[in-house]
Amino acid sequence: MSEQKRNNLAIYDDVAAKWWSDEIRWVRTLKNLVPARMRYFDRFTSWDGAKVLDLGCAGGFMAEALARRGADVTGLDPAEDAIAAARAHADEEGLAITYDIGTGEEMSYPDAAFDAVVCVDVLEHVADLQKTLNQVVRVLKPGGRFFFDTINRNRIARLAAITIAEDVVRILPKGTHDPEMFITPEDLRAGFAAAGLTDLDMTGLGPRGISRRGDLTFGALPLKTVQYMGVAEKPA
Repeated sequence: MSEQKRNNLAIYDDVAAKWWSDEIRWVRTLKNLVPARMRYFDRFTSWDGAKVLDLGCAGGFMAEALARRGADVTGLDPAEDAIAAARAHADEEGLAITYDIGTGEEMSYPDAAFDAVVCVDVLEHVADLQKTLNQVVRVLKPGGRFFFDTINRNRIARLAAITIAEDVVRILPKGTHDPEMFITPEDLRAGFAAAGLTDLDMTGLGPRGISRRGDLTFGALPLKTVQYMGVAEKPA
């Protein structure tokens, strides 16, 4: 039997046609994470009028949440079908969001183009983490902030994100993550320092309840053992 492909990014294009349909459980899980992320991120900035890059936007869940808060949003993702779905849904909703195809390692935006960069469910998937962080700093304005979440690298995180989420409960497709690409907070802080970002805050992120549909709902947690989110800043 062939080994399961890991870090399989094709899953985002595979479900693009139903991204906003609420028919696919794991996609609903990604959508259900948005309110928890925004409740936390809102504490650190005002989005209204800000130029914001949603790096790794997929079908546009975070991009639309940011746009509804008044941000001038650009979404970037390598998944062409997911980008097409994001554009179509934004048009349906009357949201003026710019969507581009590309990767974090090779962004073509000018220096200091954005007030904030939002990057969720992405850092544990990129081919070159440090290069991506360097690009984030380049496109941020001085004083701009980087909002993120990712998955910790340890045995408990591997059990939760791979064994339970992919193999047992199956709220994620098999092969979604490669546990070797998970990132400890210490490693991420080192990457920030190398890129020129100042770490401002980190907190855990995880399940806090179950919806009427039987899906997990999420919120901030005191422990960063499995998933965590945070904010960093480019010095003014």
